[in-house]
Amino acid sequence: MTTAHINRIATSVPPHDVHRSFIAFADGMMPEGTHRSLFRRMVRMSAIEHRYSFLQPIGTENGAWRDGEDLYASGNFPDTARRMELFEKFAPQLASCALNKLALTPEERASVTHVIVTSCTGLYAPGLDYDIVNHLGLNPSVERTMIGFMGCYAAINALRSAHHIVRSMPDAVVLILSLELCTLHLQETQDLEQMLSFLLFADGCAACLVSAKPVGLAMSSFLALRIPDTSHLITWKIRKMGFDMFLSGQVPATISRAMKDVGREITHGEDPLTVDLWAVHPGGRTVLDAVEKGLGLHPDALCHSREILAQFGNMSSATVMFVLHNMMRSARSGQRGCAMSFGPGVTAETMLFHAA
Repeated sequence: MTTAHINRIATSVPPHDVHRSFIAFADGMMPEGTHRSLFRRMVRMSAIEHRYSFLQPIGTENGAWRDGEDLYASGNFPDTARRMELFEKFAPQLASCALNKLALTPEERASVTHVIVTSCTGLYAPGLDYDIVNHLGLNPSVERTMIGFMGCYAAINALRSAHHIVRSMPDAVVLILSLELCTLHLQETQDLEQMLSFLLFADGCAACLVSAKPVGLAMSSFLALRIPDTSHLITWKIRKMGFDMFLSGQVPATISRAMKDVGREITHGEDPLTVDLWAVHPGGRTVLDAVEKGLGLHPDALCHSREILAQFGNMSSATVMFVLHNMMRSARSGQRGCAMSFGPGVTAETMLFHAA
């Protein structure tokens, strides 16, 4: 049976590091007292140092903060239409950057048979799939698939689809793009739980090439696990004033309990400690802590995930690809790994792989 491989990955982020500016902006929206103190404490514990956006932070004379697009003005946050205008403006730019870094040769461009795009932060048509074909000059008859609005675990779904394609069509070459502009969806709020979720999210894009060529990471198997009675803990809905995210503070504890129950199911009956490489989506520091505790992993097992969280934050579906990209640089032939992402459901999407 043909084995599908992630041959290589390229990543890209927008030019503006907005993490510190966002903290100052959000701090100003929080009421003085307990809420503001708790927010500041969570900032210190977030383990995030940088997050990137197309929205350039601009200081003002009175010490306030605004963005270069004047998107987030106090008392006048944008509607969904304005946010989608900016997605249509900036998403192709970020996609082009990641695709250029992937550095496809003319022969590789000619060989691409399928394009898969994941995004849950914006949409338009003709969309990113169309833009990719045009940017790279791919065969106009390339098969295009959009995986939309699945949240942070969508990239694993895209890899599963590519895996099925290559196993059924050994000559297929699949190009996957995962792109999210999460910073287009801030809401004006004083709700602490909602503001803490905004503290995590950032913009980013990852492109990868999947084929039967035995180079990179060989994908072995996939497993989707839905945690019962948790559909209310992570939600993502389109509303008049943008996309509304709800991320319950109960998520980490829920994941930790679930990992204790299904750890060996994920690894096909083996002790999770026998897995060499863990590429866990860094949904936040507490999520990584929950996975580590639930699976009983060594303290350094999630080092790649923690590094990506610190340097880029949570970029929704693109993030696990950043972790895999980071991991590929040091993975040794034969090492076995598990990739895992969480999202609405609460669902865990997992993939076993090994370094070719």
